[in-house]
Amino acid sequence: MKSLSFYLGMALLFTHELDSMPNHEWRVLPLLRSLSDSVGETVFVIAHVPIFALTIAYVASLNENTRKLARDIASGFFVVHAVLHVLFSGHPDYEFSSPFSSFLIFGAALFGMAYFLSGTIKATGSQG
Repeated sequence: MKSLSFYLGMALLFTHELDSMPNHEWRVLPLLRSLSDSVGETVFVIAHVPIFALTIAYVASLNENTRKLARDIASGFFVVHAVLHVLFSGHPDYEFSSPFSSFLIFGAALFGMAYFLSGTIKATGSQG
C-alpha cells in the first residue's frame, strides 16, 4: 500500500506539471513571474528536467536508505506543494481553477499523506 500511494502521488504530481503549462504556473512563481512569458515558460520547463531526473534517480535508487529518504521527501513535498497552491491561489495570475487541476494537486497531497499513514499503520500493527 505504501509503494502504491507513493507511485500514485508521483504520477499525479507529474501529470499536474503537464497541466501547469496551459495554466501558466510560472506567472505566479516569485523567481519567474518578472520574466517575459516566453522566457518564463522556457525557464520553467528547463528547470523541470534536472528536478525530474534527480527525483526519479533518487526514488528509484538501489540503495534502500537513499530510496526511502527520497520517497519520504517527495511524499512530504506532495503535501507542501498543495499548501503552496492554496497560498498562491489568491494571486491574480493563478489559473488552476478547474476540478481537474484540483484533482491533480490535492490528489497528490492525499496520496502523500496516505504514504505516511500506511507506514504508521504498518509500524503500529507490527508492534502489537
